[in-house]
Amino acid sequence: MSAMLVDVVSVSKRFTPSVSVGERIAAWLGSPVETRTVHAVDDVSFHIRKGEVLGLVGESGCGKSTLGRVIAGIHPPSAGRATIDGLPVMGEGRKPLKTTTRIQMVFQDPFASLDPRIRIGETIGEGPLAHGLVGKADVHAYVAQWLAAVGLPAEAADRFPHQFSGGQRQRVAIARALAMQPDVLVCDEPVASLDVSIQAQIINLFLKLRRELDVTMLFISHDLGVVRHISDRVAIMYLGRIVELGPTAEIYDRPRHPYTRALLDSVPKLVTGSDELVTFKPIQGELPSPLSPPPGCHFHLRCPSAQARCRTDAPRLDAAAHSVSCHFPLAAGE
Repeated sequence: MSAMLVDVVSVSKRFTPSVSVGERIAAWLGSPVETRTVHAVDDVSFHIRKGEVLGLVGESGCGKSTLGRVIAGIHPPSAGRATIDGLPVMGEGRKPLKTTTRIQMVFQDPFASLDPRIRIGETIGEGPLAHGLVGKADVHAYVAQWLAAVGLPAEAADRFPHQFSGGQRQRVAIARALAMQPDVLVCDEPVASLDVSIQAQIINLFLKLRRELDVTMLFISHDLGVVRHISDRVAIMYLGRIVELGPTAEIYDRPRHPYTRALLDSVPKLVTGSDELVTFKPIQGELPSPLSPPPGCHFHLRCPSAQARCRTDAPRLDAAAHSVSCHFPLAAGE
């Protein structure tokens, strides 16, 4: 079994918007000011082994991207810690650490994450130059090396982001991340904004880079098909919490949490030899607001199996290889 590389321990992340000028004036005049706190991530713990791909799945608004940014050192956690090889990802007061270059992020929208005013070669080479990974005399060859690794010609270094297609821009974003020689890639919905045919190319590129570079990945997506194809293990997230975690085949074939089962059933499926060619069951109810998450199990408002205990006691993720956070987990085959 591979050694543990990334360790996430009891990480929580809350956002409290700053008070506006109008609210300050209202408070000065004696009116109460409502404090609005977004509970984006709530007491999450897991680990990622060296060389593995961990898929992170959940509905929009469940906190996947926020958790990825905490692990990448972009957001400081409100509680808990994220480490790589036992070293903290972020220091006190958001000070940069030696681990800064070891975790890099690939964002969903490459057009937004690339500076439109800077040529691609400078975009890829800027970080390695700043961190001493390459010298000025060798930076052009270094950039060409990583462009080739993602399937782009060396001449691409002289072009601007708007001169590329969406898939090519995402290849540039991947090259920029890899040029920092990271141990871990945090991929936040990296194919969501691309056409289906281009998605397949980028997924195959990730698989190729994993084989050749032995890079570890946290792959965040709402696309269950993509996650199943690329991941060794899968973590299911609901309203800031991990509700199920285990090997990919077991999660998809034998889900134990009612939310995982509902999530899988909500994916349209082709059924041959049936009057209904496409079948799916949408998840009932609405995702509660992270401004006011429900007590107990966060899923109990939408769970068909919820009982009185679920409304008051928050379940904990057990320590099994296929772990579940549920008072009444599903039996095999349900």
